[in-house]
Amino acid sequence: MSFAIIAAVATIAGTATSVYGSVQAGKAAEDAAKEQARQEKIQAESEELARREELNRQLAAQTAAMAAGGIAAEGTPASIALEQAKTISQSEGMISLSGKLARAQTIRSGQAAKAAGYTQGISTLLSSGEDLYNAGKTIKDKWNKPKEGKEGGE
Repeated sequence: MSFAIIAAVATIAGTATSVYGSVQAGKAAEDAAKEQARQEKIQAESEELARREELNRQLAAQTAAMAAGGIAAEGTPASIALEQAKTISQSEGMISLSGKLARAQTIRSGQAAKAAGYTQGISTLLSSGEDLYNAGKTIKDKWNKPKEGKEGGE
């Protein structure tokens, strides 16, 4: 096999490897972003559970303090407790929404990285088009070239 054929095959292999690497890097970035979003969701759920447990402890302590002080848990104290619970619930909702939006952004960035990998692969193919054509032509020409001394009926 001549050097020209080897060089042509190396050009084709190099381009294919580059395209494959770009696509795989994009897929890996998307997978990493999905995993990061999954871990962030688990962490957010854990933090929400901790906040709710703390809220329940505080509300129980307030109720116990009011009962110990002889204040009935009805009327104005109950209204205040209800408003506090509503405010805390709204705060929890905003924290949850913020976390969901952040995770969605992480996933979108992974999808964008995957698309960029595909785009890079296509770009590599397009920019290597002439080299690939010339490599293929070289292989074809060298492969089909008649061998010296083998012409005719030998």
